[in-house]
Amino acid sequence: MPHARKKLPEFPGVGDLKFRGFKGSVDYEILGDPASLRAGTARLRGSFTASPEIAADAFREGDGELTLESGTTYRLVMLGHSTGSQTAYFEMRV
Repeated sequence: MPHARKKLPEFPGVGDLKFRGFKGSVDYEILGDPASLRAGTARLRGSFTASPEIAADAFREGDGELTLESGTTYRLVMLGHSTGSQTAYFEMRV
């Protein structure tokens, strides 16, 4: 019998996204507690919602920074985006 995977808690909020050519506010949702993230190879995944143009530009850029409501800034690596969608997916690190 396969083991059930533990579902990570969701942490939604509003934060500041920054990548080359853009700095502005976005809605985000992170799977897992950002406070538990430590320097090193550990990562959390999440998504942010913005205009379709901003989401596409962020994905094309490939990386950026997200400052959460708590004031903590994390590095992002963009993982995915569908043309015309307002959502882009990322991995975050300290």
